[in-house]
Amino acid sequence: MHGLALAFAAIAFVPIDDRPVTWQMPVMLGRIAGVPVESPPRALLGRFIDPGRPDAIIAWLNQTAARADTKAFVVSTDMLAYGGLVASRAPGASYADAYFRLMALVHLRAEHPRAWVAAFGTIMRLAPTGVPAGSEFFAAYPAWTYLQQYANLHDPPLPSEETRAAHLRDLIGSATLDEYLATRARNLAVDRLLLKLTANGTIDRLAIGQDDAGPVGLHVKDVRLLQAELAAQALQDRASIEPGADELGAALVAGAIAREAGWTPRIAVRYSTPGGASYQDPLEYAPISVAIESLIRLCGGVHDDTRPDIVLYVRVPNGTPAQDDALVGEMTADVAAGRAVALADLSYLGSYRAQASFAQRILASGLAAKLDAYASWNTNANTVGTALAEAIAAGSGRRLGTYDALAHRTFTFTRFLDDYAFHDEVRPDLNAALEAQGVTDRTLLAPEPAATIAQRNQALLWEYAEQILAQLDPGYHIAAMSIALPWNRTFETAIDVGLAPNL
Repeated sequence: MHGLALAFAAIAFVPIDDRPVTWQMPVMLGRIAGVPVESPPRALLGRFIDPGRPDAIIAWLNQTAARADTKAFVVSTDMLAYGGLVASRAPGASYADAYFRLMALVHLRAEHPRAWVAAFGTIMRLAPTGVPAGSEFFAAYPAWTYLQQYANLHDPPLPSEETRAAHLRDLIGSATLDEYLATRARNLAVDRLLLKLTANGTIDRLAIGQDDAGPVGLHVKDVRLLQAELAAQALQDRASIEPGADELGAALVAGAIAREAGWTPRIAVRYSTPGGASYQDPLEYAPISVAIESLIRLCGGVHDDTRPDIVLYVRVPNGTPAQDDALVGEMTADVAAGRAVALADLSYLGSYRAQASFAQRILASGLAAKLDAYASWNTNANTVGTALAEAIAAGSGRRLGTYDALAHRTFTFTRFLDDYAFHDEVRPDLNAALEAQGVTDRTLLAPEPAATIAQRNQALLWEYAEQILAQLDPGYHIAAMSIALPWNRTFETAIDVGLAPNL
């Protein structure tokens, strides 16, 4: 995915880890726009519970900073400080380690005073990463499940929660609980440091995302403290605390691309139901409208419902057939009027079957092929951030005169194959097959079942790939495609595809 020579990199990008949505996808955005996006070699990014190599990545950044043609840097501070998102949830790197690694951003600013430096970090989620019993992780099963339950209680626990809290503390054990709480404290100190680096001009744009956590839990005090410090330092125009994590890199890369085009995208938002703006993901601490407003700004845009460059349609769960009909009608009318339309389908949070049915509908009707963006995966913020980033990359490329239609087709095709076919159709099949083999913990598969299930995933997705491409782009065929389960689990798939026009 990274064949571009570093000498031509306009945007240097350090991802939060090596998953396709966090590493591959932002690079693909650059291809759509014709703006090179370069990231470190994958070997430096680690894999799942094996952390990345921050010091080697800093060396890569310094090498990049020495080149005058790099116009923007988008850097995951979790990768720089700890070795990635999963590593940020575990003890390991000390605050001192993180501090000195983050000083690489100060060096970057000194070397590139005119470059745009964006950074994104996270507020630690409530659950440590889920891994099976016996894994080399500080809170392997069942400890991570107990920690998740404990962290989701009020802080301090309500009187009605005291007995439950005490029982969970006993199950977790004082040593593991102390490590968990110390990790949270370390991460909060690092996030406060990031605000200071933004205040002193080292960082031009900072996003701190609240990784998976609802409206109640140990994170609430952290969020409030960071919001208060952000306001006290008058950073509202250059920093944000918002729901989500995985989409932040793509959103900031899209913002960097829009800056390259000299464009401030105007985004209209249309919900599929009258009360859609108030819908709240159980894994987010605020309604979807809060995440959308933050993501529009993070992508370099402004909310404008009257004169939009892009119309973002948001399909919320539990809509009626009549509301779906109206949504399709409105999107079709906007497309016919020449407007750029992005669809963020959140209905999977209510029913994967509802998501699949709608995807099948717009693919069969031909509407899907006319969208500028489609996304439907994981949390609300993940989905919306992906859809906005794709549409903005396409719009930027058109304004720059460097738009790559084939790269755009490839991105949209990959999203339908991943978000619809994998999550709605293939993943349930894989999980059922593992269940039949007696494999009930799918958080990190042993080598043998991992290899078998990866082959099944590849075979099933190939079948869907040909069907979807025939509906999206009948004038194209799959020239090459690799499919994998990158983290030896069924939560995500990796798809690397090359499309080519039929002769």
